[in-house]
Amino acid sequence: MKTNIKILVIVSSLLLFMTLFFPIWQIRLEAPQYPTPLGLNISVDKIEGMEDNDLENINLLNHYIGMKEIVADSIPELKFLKYVFYFFILFGIVVLFSKHKAFLFGWVVAMTIAGTLLLWDFNKWEKDYGTNLDPTAAIKVEGMTYKPPLIGKKELLNITAYSYPYSGGIAFFTSILVAWGAFFIAMNQSPVEESKKISLPKLTAKRKTFGVG
Repeated sequence: MKTNIKILVIVSSLLLFMTLFFPIWQIRLEAPQYPTPLGLNISVDKIEGMEDNDLENINLLNHYIGMKEIVADSIPELKFLKYVFYFFILFGIVVLFSKHKAFLFGWVVAMTIAGTLLLWDFNKWEKDYGTNLDPTAAIKVEGMTYKPPLIGKKELLNITAYSYPYSGGIAFFTSILVAWGAFFIAMNQSPVEESKKISLPKLTAKRKTFGVG
Protein backbone atom coordinates (compact mmCIF):
# COMPACT_ATOMS: atom_id res chain seq x y z
CA MET A 1 0.00 0.00 0.00
CA LYS A 2 1.45 3.35 -1.07
CA THR A 3 2.18 6.11 1.42
CA ASN A 4 -0.58 8.43 0.15
CA ILE A 5 -3.17 5.67 0.63
CA LYS A 6 -1.87 4.95 4.14
CA ILE A 7 -2.15 8.64 5.02
CA LEU A 8 -5.80 8.69 3.90
CA VAL A 9 -6.54 5.55 5.95
CA ILE A 10 -4.94 7.19 9.01
CA VAL A 11 -6.95 10.40 8.47
CA SER A 12 -10.17 8.41 8.08
CA SER A 13 -9.46 6.44 11.27
CA LEU A 14 -8.68 9.62 13.23
CA LEU A 15 -11.97 11.15 12.07
CA LEU A 16 -13.76 8.03 13.31
CA PHE A 17 -11.98 8.43 16.65
CA MET A 18 -13.19 12.05 16.88
CA THR A 19 -16.77 10.82 16.48
CA LEU A 20 -16.57 9.23 19.94
CA PHE A 21 -16.05 12.61 21.63
CA PHE A 22 -18.43 14.98 19.83
CA PRO A 23 -22.22 14.94 19.22
CA ILE A 24 -23.13 13.30 15.92
CA TRP A 25 -26.45 15.13 15.53
CA GLN A 26 -28.24 18.21 16.79
CA ILE A 27 -31.94 19.08 16.88
CA ARG A 28 -32.78 22.70 17.67
CA LEU A 29 -36.21 24.19 18.41
CA GLU A 30 -37.04 27.88 18.06
CA ALA A 31 -40.32 29.34 19.32
CA PRO A 32 -41.64 32.74 20.50
CA GLN A 33 -42.17 31.41 24.03
CA TYR A 34 -38.47 30.54 24.36
CA PRO A 35 -36.07 33.53 24.38
CA THR A 36 -33.19 31.20 23.50
CA PRO A 37 -33.58 28.09 21.31
CA LEU A 38 -33.94 24.67 22.92
CA GLY A 39 -31.83 21.86 21.57
CA LEU A 40 -30.65 18.28 21.82
CA ASN A 41 -27.14 17.00 21.21
CA ILE A 42 -27.09 13.32 20.28
CA SER A 43 -23.82 11.44 20.77
CA VAL A 44 -22.88 7.79 20.22
CA ASP A 45 -23.71 6.93 23.84
CA LYS A 46 -25.87 9.74 25.24
CA ILE A 47 -28.46 12.38 24.48
CA GLU A 48 -28.42 15.69 26.32
CA GLY A 49 -29.61 19.27 26.06
CA MET A 50 -27.64 22.01 24.34
CA GLU A 51 -27.97 23.88 27.63
CA ASP A 52 -28.44 22.53 31.15
CA ASN A 53 -32.26 22.47 31.24
CA ASP A 54 -33.04 21.99 27.56
CA LEU A 55 -33.84 18.28 27.77
CA GLU A 56 -36.22 18.84 30.70
CA ASN A 57 -37.95 21.73 28.90
CA ILE A 58 -38.30 19.70 25.69
CA ASN A 59 -39.78 16.78 27.63
CA LEU A 60 -42.23 19.20 29.29
CA LEU A 61 -43.27 20.50 25.87
CA ASN A 62 -43.57 16.92 24.61
CA HIS A 63 -45.85 16.07 27.51
CA TYR A 64 -48.36 18.78 26.56
CA ILE A 65 -48.53 17.77 22.90
CA GLY A 66 -48.58 14.03 23.58
CA MET A 67 -45.04 13.01 22.60
CA LYS A 68 -43.13 10.46 24.63
CA GLU A 69 -40.49 11.55 27.10
CA ILE A 70 -36.95 11.41 25.72
CA VAL A 71 -34.93 9.16 28.02
CA ALA A 72 -31.46 7.98 27.00
CA ASP A 73 -31.89 4.59 28.72
CA SER A 74 -34.91 3.84 26.52
CA ILE A 75 -32.88 4.22 23.31
CA PRO A 76 -31.09 0.89 22.68
CA GLU A 77 -28.79 2.30 19.99
CA LEU A 78 -27.02 4.44 22.60
CA LYS A 79 -25.94 1.27 24.41
CA PHE A 80 -24.01 -0.31 21.53
CA LEU A 81 -23.28 2.41 18.95
CA LYS A 82 -19.88 3.33 20.38
CA TYR A 83 -18.77 -0.30 19.98
CA VAL A 84 -19.62 -0.09 16.29
CA PHE A 85 -17.20 2.83 16.01
CA TYR A 86 -14.55 0.94 18.03
CA PHE A 87 -14.87 -1.87 15.48
CA PHE A 88 -14.40 0.47 12.51
CA ILE A 89 -11.36 2.11 14.13
CA LEU A 90 -9.74 -1.30 14.73
CA PHE A 91 -10.70 -2.37 11.21
CA GLY A 92 -8.93 0.75 9.92
CA ILE A 93 -5.75 -0.28 11.76
CA VAL A 94 -5.95 -3.72 10.12
CA VAL A 95 -6.38 -2.06 6.71
CA LEU A 96 -3.35 0.14 7.37
CA PHE A 97 -1.03 -2.86 7.82
CA SER A 98 -2.66 -5.10 5.22
CA LYS A 99 -1.37 -5.49 1.67
CA HIS A 100 -4.72 -6.66 0.32
CA LYS A 101 -7.13 -4.19 -1.28
CA ALA A 102 -10.03 -6.43 -0.25
CA PHE A 103 -9.63 -5.29 3.37
CA LEU A 104 -9.79 -1.65 2.29
CA PHE A 105 -12.86 -2.32 0.16
CA GLY A 106 -14.60 -4.22 2.98
CA TRP A 107 -13.86 -1.39 5.42
CA VAL A 108 -15.22 1.29 3.11
CA VAL A 109 -18.37 -0.66 2.21
CA ALA A 110 -19.07 -1.60 5.84
CA MET A 111 -18.80 2.05 6.95
CA THR A 112 -21.05 3.18 4.10
CA ILE A 113 -23.70 0.62 5.03
CA ALA A 114 -23.43 1.61 8.70
CA GLY A 115 -23.86 5.30 7.84
CA THR A 116 -26.93 4.55 5.72
CA LEU A 117 -28.46 2.40 8.47
CA LEU A 118 -27.79 5.11 11.06
CA LEU A 119 -29.68 7.69 8.99
CA TRP A 120 -32.56 5.25 8.40
CA ASP A 121 -32.74 4.33 12.09
CA PHE A 122 -32.59 7.95 13.24
CA ASN A 123 -35.40 8.91 10.85
CA LYS A 124 -37.42 5.96 12.19
CA TRP A 125 -36.81 7.15 15.76
CA GLU A 126 -37.93 10.68 14.88
CA LYS A 127 -41.08 9.33 13.22
CA ASP A 128 -41.94 7.20 16.25
CA TYR A 129 -41.58 10.15 18.63
CA GLY A 130 -43.39 12.57 16.37
CA THR A 131 -46.37 10.48 15.27
CA ASN A 132 -47.22 8.06 18.11
CA LEU A 133 -48.96 10.65 20.26
CA ASP A 134 -50.85 10.28 23.52
CA PRO A 135 -54.58 10.69 22.73
CA THR A 136 -55.15 12.23 26.18
CA ALA A 137 -52.61 15.05 25.63
CA ALA A 138 -53.56 18.55 26.80
CA ILE A 139 -52.91 20.04 23.34
CA LYS A 140 -54.34 18.17 20.35
CA VAL A 141 -54.47 19.37 16.76
CA GLU A 142 -56.40 17.18 14.33
CA GLY A 143 -54.08 15.51 11.81
CA MET A 144 -50.98 17.16 13.28
CA THR A 145 -47.75 15.23 13.83
CA TYR A 146 -44.48 16.52 15.25
CA LYS A 147 -41.74 14.59 13.48
CA PRO A 148 -38.65 16.81 13.12
CA PRO A 149 -36.91 16.84 9.73
CA LEU A 150 -34.11 14.35 9.19
CA ILE A 151 -31.98 17.15 7.74
CA GLY A 152 -33.07 20.76 7.38
CA LYS A 153 -35.88 22.95 8.69
CA LYS A 154 -39.55 22.28 9.41
CA GLU A 155 -42.42 24.33 10.87
CA LEU A 156 -44.37 22.55 13.63
CA LEU A 157 -47.24 24.82 14.80
CA ASN A 158 -45.41 27.86 16.22
CA ILE A 159 -42.14 25.96 16.57
CA THR A 160 -39.38 25.87 13.97
CA ALA A 161 -37.36 22.66 14.15
CA TYR A 162 -33.85 22.32 12.73
CA SER A 163 -32.01 19.02 12.40
CA TYR A 164 -28.43 18.68 11.17
CA PRO A 165 -25.32 16.51 11.56
CA TYR A 166 -23.10 17.99 14.26
CA SER A 167 -19.31 17.86 14.58
CA GLY A 168 -19.14 14.12 15.32
CA GLY A 169 -21.52 13.28 12.48
CA ILE A 170 -19.62 15.50 10.06
CA ALA A 171 -16.40 13.73 11.11
CA PHE A 172 -18.02 10.32 10.50
CA PHE A 173 -19.37 11.10 7.03
CA THR A 174 -16.10 12.82 6.08
CA SER A 175 -14.28 9.69 7.25
CA ILE A 176 -16.35 7.61 4.82
CA LEU A 177 -15.54 9.98 1.93
CA VAL A 178 -11.82 9.93 2.76
CA ALA A 179 -11.88 6.11 2.92
CA TRP A 180 -13.56 5.96 -0.50
CA GLY A 181 -10.85 8.29 -1.80
CA ALA A 182 -8.18 5.89 -0.51
CA PHE A 183 -9.94 2.97 -2.19
CA PHE A 184 -10.24 4.65 -5.60
CA ILE A 185 -6.57 5.66 -5.50
CA ALA A 186 -5.64 2.07 -4.62
CA MET A 187 -7.75 0.72 -7.50
CA ASN A 188 -6.13 3.12 -9.99
CA GLN A 189 -2.64 2.40 -8.74
CA SER A 190 -0.44 1.20 -11.58
CA PRO A 191 1.37 -2.13 -11.04
CA VAL A 192 4.13 -1.19 -13.54
CA GLU A 193 6.48 0.14 -10.88
CA GLU A 194 6.18 -3.05 -8.87
CA SER A 195 6.85 -5.26 -11.89
CA LYS A 196 9.95 -3.21 -12.74
CA LYS A 197 11.34 -3.83 -9.27
CA ILE A 198 10.87 -7.57 -9.71
CA SER A 199 12.24 -7.87 -13.25
CA LEU A 200 15.22 -5.50 -12.96
CA PRO A 201 17.58 -7.88 -11.05
CA LYS A 202 16.88 -10.66 -13.60
CA LEU A 203 17.70 -8.41 -16.54
CA THR A 204 20.91 -7.26 -14.86
CA ALA A 205 21.94 -10.83 -14.21
CA LYS A 206 21.40 -11.73 -17.87
CA ARG A 207 23.49 -8.80 -19.06
CA LYS A 208 26.37 -9.87 -16.84
CA THR A 209 26.18 -13.38 -18.24
CA PHE A 210 26.31 -12.16 -21.83
CA GLY A 211 29.19 -9.88 -20.92
CA VAL A 212 31.32 -12.78 -19.72
CA GLY A 213 30.59 -14.76 -22.89
